[in-house]
Amino acid sequence: MTSRDYDLFVIGAGSGGVRAARMAASFGARVAIAENRYLGGTCVNVGCVPKKLYVYASEYGHAFEDARGFGWDSQGPTFDWATLRDNKKQEISRLNDVYRDLLGGVEANLFDGRARVVDPHSVEVNGQTYSADKLLIATGGWPFVPEFPGSELAVTSNEIFDLDQFPKRIAVVGGGYIAVEFAGIFNGLGAKVTQLYRGPLFLRGFDGDIRRHAAREIAKSGVDLRFEVNVVSIERQGRELNIELSDGTRLQVDAVLYATGRKPHLEGLGLENTNIQLNDNGAIAVDADFRSSEPSIFALGDVIGGMELTPVALAEGMAFARKQFQPLEAPVEYDFIPTTIFCQPNIGTVGFTEEQAREEFGEIALYKSDFKALKHTLSGRDERTFMKLIVETATDRVVGVHMLGPDAGEITQGLAIALKAGATKATFDSTIGIHPTAAEEFVTMREPWSG
Repeated sequence: MTSRDYDLFVIGAGSGGVRAARMAASFGARVAIAENRYLGGTCVNVGCVPKKLYVYASEYGHAFEDARGFGWDSQGPTFDWATLRDNKKQEISRLNDVYRDLLGGVEANLFDGRARVVDPHSVEVNGQTYSADKLLIATGGWPFVPEFPGSELAVTSNEIFDLDQFPKRIAVVGGGYIAVEFAGIFNGLGAKVTQLYRGPLFLRGFDGDIRRHAAREIAKSGVDLRFEVNVVSIERQGRELNIELSDGTRLQVDAVLYATGRKPHLEGLGLENTNIQLNDNGAIAVDADFRSSEPSIFALGDVIGGMELTPVALAEGMAFARKQFQPLEAPVEYDFIPTTIFCQPNIGTVGFTEEQAREEFGEIALYKSDFKALKHTLSGRDERTFMKLIVETATDRVVGVHMLGPDAGEITQGLAIALKAGATKATFDSTIGIHPTAAEEFVTMREPWSG
């Protein structure tokens, strides 16, 4: 029996850390976990959950307009930011309590405080030192804002949910999924939105067709997209912010949201007291078992610089606990992980992009569909849905599915199972669709695209 206080000490009570702590404790390990901010991590507090709630809220703005084409004489009700914000706070508080109860249910000790690594087997929390056979770092990521004149006037995705006043004019800086989603949220809630991105096209890393179609549809929805432009400075002038841009123009807004990336949240963690090595991107380098270069210290989730997705962190937490405390080999499989962007319209994707597939497989076949959804034949909304299948020619296996349109995330989740199981295009073709749905298009695209 070890003389140390715990078998496992987890730093960070986000999705991955809590899952690892709970599973390890259920296997009989003596577990402690420390968190100085909020239980549930980014996803529950300033990420997935509140973001999706705000997306729901923003979609009502378009829905009221759509309803007129179906005979509803909607007069455009008013939106109250404080109601949405405060109701969200209540829900997040409830979820925080759920996480606390989950840890208590497996008798994992929870410390409210920032843990700092003292040595490879010890951490300090609130002035008290605790020892453990294994340490697990699961502190997640943190928004990054570059320094420039007035950068302190910008807010990040951490603060945007809880603004005192609703910004009637907002600039969203960035081209990743967070920037695209918040541009859609504030546009739907009635703000005048300008999205600024330094590159020629946003959503780098996603399929090229999806990126181009998303730009077209998002611009049609009312977001002012400006590519190949950057912020030079921000100045406060009374109640508004004046933004100087690299193309010589200026913007006057009520708020500036910077969504230009996240970095591993390692500040003040005490890594200098260990032999932990970092990758070029500042993430903790780990092996297949999530072990760092310090044998007794492990890391998982956003802090290791992989796919920054809550389900991935959960899977990593489960795999870590099984391997270290069961023991049971259950490595995380990172191929064909589906993801979605809750922009408007939504994006759902799983598998290879066209660019990746050409490099990986050489010969591929593409199937595409671009159409107006049945709903919008009466709503009058000028929005189109786009779908794409990527097939490896040699095996007929479907290796990529991409969609831009309503419920894309829901549809893609089901298709991810098919791709994971190795479904071929012939399998798709022989599957009878549900009519009338958008999803049936994925099993009725017969002719390869030859553009």
